Amino acid sequence: MSDDNDILEMDETVDFMEEEAELGMIDEDMVYPQEFLPTYETIKEGSMMAKPEQAPVVFPLSGNMYERMEEELYEFQSVEVSNPPHFSPQAEFNNKPDSLFFNDGVRRVDFVLVYEDEDKKDFEKRHTFQRKKRRREYFEASLMKMGMELEATRSVIDEKLMFVKVHMPWDVLCTYAEVLHIKMPIEPNDLASRLSPWRFLSCITKHFYPSEDKIGTEADYFTAPFEKDRIESFHAYYILSRAPYEVRGKIKKFGITKLLDSGIYKAAYPLHDCRFNVRSEEQGYPSERLLLYEEWAHPKSFYKMQPLDLIRKYYGEKIGIYFAWLGFYTVMLALAAVVGLGCFIYGYKTQATSTWSKEVCDPEIGGAIVMCPQCDRECTYWRLNSTCEASKKLCIFDNFGTLVFAVFMSVWVTLFLEFWKRYQAELEYEWDTVEFLEQEEQLRPEYEAKCVHERINPITRTKEMVPYTACGRCIRLSLGIGTVLFWILLILASVVAIIVYRLAVFFAFSAKLRAQDLKELEPLKEYVTPQMATSVTASIISFVVIMILNILYERVAILITDFELPRTKTEYENSLTLKMFLFQFVNYYSSCFYIAFAKGKAVGYPKEPVYLLGKFRNEECDPGGCLIELTTQLTVIMGGKAIWNNIQEVLLPWVKNIIFRYCTRAGSEKVIPRWEQDYQLQPIGKLGLFYEYLEMVIQFGFVTLFVASFPLAPVLALVNNLFEIRVDAWKITTQHRRMVPEKAQDIGAWQPILQGVAILAVATNAMIIAFTSDMIPRLVYYWSFSVDPYGDHSQHTMSGYINSTLSIFNIDDFSNNSRPLNMPYWFNSTTCRYRDFRNPPGHPREYQYSIQYWHVIAAKLAFIIVVEHIVYLTKFVLSYVIPDVPEAVKEQIKREKYLTQVIIHEANLKLVTKQLKPPPADEESPEYP
Repeated sequence: MSDDNDILEMDETVDFMEEEAELGMIDEDMVYPQEFLPTYETIKEGSMMAKPEQAPVVFPLSGNMYERMEEELYEFQSVEVSNPPHFSPQAEFNNKPDSLFFNDGVRRVDFVLVYEDEDKKDFEKRHTFQRKKRRREYFEASLMKMGMELEATRSVIDEKLMFVKVHMPWDVLCTYAEVLHIKMPIEPNDLASRLSPWRFLSCITKHFYPSEDKIGTEADYFTAPFEKDRIESFHAYYILSRAPYEVRGKIKKFGITKLLDSGIYKAAYPLHDCRFNVRSEEQGYPSERLLLYEEWAHPKSFYKMQPLDLIRKYYGEKIGIYFAWLGFYTVMLALAAVVGLGCFIYGYKTQATSTWSKEVCDPEIGGAIVMCPQCDRECTYWRLNSTCEASKKLCIFDNFGTLVFAVFMSVWVTLFLEFWKRYQAELEYEWDTVEFLEQEEQLRPEYEAKCVHERINPITRTKEMVPYTACGRCIRLSLGIGTVLFWILLILASVVAIIVYRLAVFFAFSAKLRAQDLKELEPLKEYVTPQMATSVTASIISFVVIMILNILYERVAILITDFELPRTKTEYENSLTLKMFLFQFVNYYSSCFYIAFAKGKAVGYPKEPVYLLGKFRNEECDPGGCLIELTTQLTVIMGGKAIWNNIQEVLLPWVKNIIFRYCTRAGSEKVIPRWEQDYQLQPIGKLGLFYEYLEMVIQFGFVTLFVASFPLAPVLALVNNLFEIRVDAWKITTQHRRMVPEKAQDIGAWQPILQGVAILAVATNAMIIAFTSDMIPRLVYYWSFSVDPYGDHSQHTMSGYINSTLSIFNIDDFSNNSRPLNMPYWFNSTTCRYRDFRNPPGHPREYQYSIQYWHVIAAKLAFIIVVEHIVYLTKFVLSYVIPDVPEAVKEQIKREKYLTQVIIHEANLKLVTKQLKPPPADEESPEYP
């Protein structure tokens, strides 16, 4: 096909598309109307470059996008064009690498589009790219019709790449500022701010804030609708996401997102205002990226508070609210970390004085107790004191300090959520997002593009177009829910598989680790037990499975959410958030829930053990309980997750950028423009901060749900978050393209998820203390079974506790399938011991649960009920006492509304007065005779 036929007239276009349809390249019902697609003759006459004849098109908040665009006609005026023709006038690069303007030096570059020029491709392949070219030309013509100005520049290092610079004129900005309810300052805040209770420490705390010489404090204003501040990129993206690029039957397709997905454009992004480590030479631009790097993202500033106002100004409220939440969460973690570290130190200091660990390690007590085999046939008898070191380590985490810390964390999580609500309310007011309501949010282009069904709006009672019927929506949601449930069942199946692995491997480890002398592991001999070896290897395998399932499900969740077709971006993010969190919750926590509440709870006793799948004998806990194994699982998953995330967030973008620059830069002597420098950076991704929130919320779950078993969890989370803040700051400032500013009122769907986790944490920690740790059995023994009528001691004591928790079994009662094949050389007993509260052989109710068992069960249930009610009552009182919005913010909101009403009233009064005022005498009409 010749160049003269690249763009056809209307009749020829239809024939050409029919030919492509036969080749499977294009749909037969796609039409390019003459008024939208300029012919080649009009291009040669120089009539295709366009500016709108009239005012820019404004999309009101009410009504339907499809109906508005159906009535829209795009007309073009004559202007000069380049040869060969483009919808964007081409301009050579002016060798100003840090310029933020068009070549005229006047119009600011608000957005950049990147595409690969089809005319530079091989002749044989050129025919394949004509459809993409027509869509792009249609799209750019639509942008200019909507009031935007374009200028194209070819890449200096790759002649195939074209950069289209987009500028929004002032009148277009003002129009869309009104549509989108952007606010403007009307009067300085005249309400006296309350003095900080920490003001006396300002001489010290000032060193932990960014330099005021570089980042000054922003003035506080009352605001009213419409504000020309930081809106260029926001509005440019708004128009880009709604400009049409194709007509298919009765449906118009539009949106830069679809063009990016289909490869018509390679990238779309706003420009950074300078290089991250070099100040901009442009006059009037403060090099905010450089300020953020020096005072926020640079490692030397790790101790400084975050410049949230500047972050919000440069990246938008959505990024600002994330870093505000992450910083607040980290500060609150400091308190929890101090208490958790104190609890750990207390346990470490008291492990040597613990009565029950002493009894386990005592050769006369633990050394004389012969334990029954923990698996069938291959396992043999063993002495209790072989778990001496494990019992000592258990005392570090299983002590009375842990109980206090669990209650403290239940109160802490309530304080964290309540104080965050207050802080969030302050940010909402300061950043003018108090009235950012969901009904003001625009529809997603993907939703609008598929609006083909008509319905009556239940609120406005007007006709509107929707992409599906009520039945169709039900089907979509049902398929989505079914898919999510299927993947959750798949996770549970993987957990069962790991449990089977644990049972099989424990069988092997029990046969080898106790039979061999393990001289080569002499320094670690006390720690290398079958239980510990099984726990560590199973934890590592579980972590690997978790990571693999995460990668697979991530794609599935996005596909499901796309299929459901949510109406707005907020609905899309909330739907995806719920799916991903449910999956991650089951994926990360299921193995921990198994160890905490299932392992060792249904094992039977040596005569009648319980089998899984009829083949694998259920594994037991150590004589000290499963708490130490739960701690091991949490350490492996939390540590592995933190390392893996840092590799993904830091190493991968850095390596990708280095490789990209090395592969694309033809010569280091070439001057590269600002837009091309940014193109070499990594894109932020469609989901933006979704994975950052998800990572922190999963960590929040580990810190709160299982803190009773791992008091060091807040310490590890605090250390991780101190790095996380600076890593995220360094990443988005130096390694990623600038993100499109977005408004956000709060952290969205993550807020109710955090509240749900906080409520669940109270129950899980109470159950961990009751059923996983030995806290309740110790208390029951101390107060009831150490003295008369059950004990032999004259006063309450923990002496004899270990013996009371181990039941007696007659080895003659072993079944043939369970009887051990080998006997240790030292074994000369007729009985062995196992961990349970059962009657001894010869008792009238032989091997049935003893009275002590029922005392312990009753105490555990009572403990759960009492603790939960006390903690929930405390949470309720704190939630009621601490208001969500500070009084100072309420006063400022009322003052702002009052001033707005006064200004509107005065403006209307002046207008009415002017209309009623009679004209001057000299302007009156002359009288005629």
